[in-house]
Amino acid sequence: MRDHHDTPDIPEEAPAVAVIGMAGRFPGADDLDAFWDNLAAGRASVRPVTDEEFLAAGGDPRDLDDPSLIRMASVVEGIDRFDSGFFGYTPAEAAVVDPQQRLLLETAYQALEDGGRLAPGTDNGSFGVYAGSGDSRYYPAHIHPRYAGQPGSIELVHAATANSLGTLATRISYELGLTGPSVSLQTACSTALVAVHTACQDLLDYRCDTALAAAVSLNPSALLGYRHVPGGPFSPDGYCRAFAADAAGTSSGDGVGAVVLKRLDDALADGDRIRAVIRGSAVNNDGRRKVGFTAPSSVGQAEVILAAQAHAMVDAGTIGLVEAHGTATRLGDPIEVAALTEAFGQSTERRGYCALGSVKTNIGHLGAAAGIAGLIKAVLALERRQIPPSLHFERPNPLIDFAAGPFRVPTALEDWPDAGHPRRAAISAFGVGGTNAHVVLEEAPAPRPLRRALPRTPAGWCCRCPRAPPVPCAARPRPWPAISNTGRTCVWTRWPRRCVRADPPCATGSP
Repeated sequence: MRDHHDTPDIPEEAPAVAVIGMAGRFPGADDLDAFWDNLAAGRASVRPVTDEEFLAAGGDPRDLDDPSLIRMASVVEGIDRFDSGFFGYTPAEAAVVDPQQRLLLETAYQALEDGGRLAPGTDNGSFGVYAGSGDSRYYPAHIHPRYAGQPGSIELVHAATANSLGTLATRISYELGLTGPSVSLQTACSTALVAVHTACQDLLDYRCDTALAAAVSLNPSALLGYRHVPGGPFSPDGYCRAFAADAAGTSSGDGVGAVVLKRLDDALADGDRIRAVIRGSAVNNDGRRKVGFTAPSSVGQAEVILAAQAHAMVDAGTIGLVEAHGTATRLGDPIEVAALTEAFGQSTERRGYCALGSVKTNIGHLGAAAGIAGLIKAVLALERRQIPPSLHFERPNPLIDFAAGPFRVPTALEDWPDAGHPRRAAISAFGVGGTNAHVVLEEAPAPRPLRRALPRTPAGWCCRCPRAPPVPCAARPRPWPAISNTGRTCVWTRWPRRCVRADPPCATGSP
């Protein structure tokens, strides 16, 4: 029996959460394979807007030669091509829904399929949804004017509901039949990581058994460019040069991402494919410990990093990659690196061992979805055991003393060698107003042996449609997953009107 002076037993590892599914669409990448290809190649997806695109988007012809108008954009293509019939909407019904909600619903479905957890009509347990988005620009520009003369009409009420942040998560829960907590949230640029943290906490507190954390940000006016203001947060040429001497701000980008999460012990026991492990996370606020409401706080950032590391029960010296907030503002970057250096210095004196990157150098600042882009980048890096370059970095910001700290900025794709411990990465996101979030990731553990061997089965394509056209294997650009995973996922992701086609054809049908 222990008295009150005894030290309680401390577990060797804190309870953790597995990432078992992911999906996303980012500038220049319609799926995560293309996203990684762009990252690995050091490819920037910020592009010039042509005169034709600018004018077609409603731009003023007089602005074509205005040097203060930066006609660069980082967009997700085809946001108007929502598959309304797939989700049971008429085209007219779908047209009223904010494109952010449409795109997030599609991406949530894809993430659940990737995780093998989409099975309407079956018992998924308590499945939580935690989602955030940027402000709706679609409603004031395209929907409200249509009903301006009909205040209080049922049509206006329905339209407002279809564009409300409050229905972002609940739309997913309703359409996909998920019965756990359903929470929409918004904390500016830290929204996505706060959603991930909240989902993890509810999983570890057994408020749900599986969770979806997701975020989206779309700017329907992106092709109109933006005005550059000297000293402002936006880049004079559209490119983000995080941590560089010539850093002068960032630019906005579109994107959507989602991850499916599950308690690690449960994922291992159930034989789920684990893509990475969230060892720990934390959220805090700066309070008044800064010069102004919109300013960052080195103290607040350092505290949230230390809190996440403490929750993860990991030594900072084992973290090989930090995906930073990294907005390339001349003062914001030094404040962030100072906070990271302070936090990491509590447990290591190593110098220059940890790669420091920012996905904003590739795709711009995705606002509410920025953190999910960084998280997915880090998971892909852990899976591939490679560290992608951070772009547009030639000389370091003179206000950052990299030689005195643990960080370095990779400028080319690097192999991520085994260091005698699991590979680990960390992700930061900081919101205007001071809500900070930090997540510590670890590479997936080796899978446990299957309890029984699965029978040999034909490979097939599954799709939800009345008639599924056969798709030849030669047309598939990526390797097939393990056949045991393919069969299991097809079973767990069945859907009304779904049929299966094998190549060569051997069977069709629907459950």
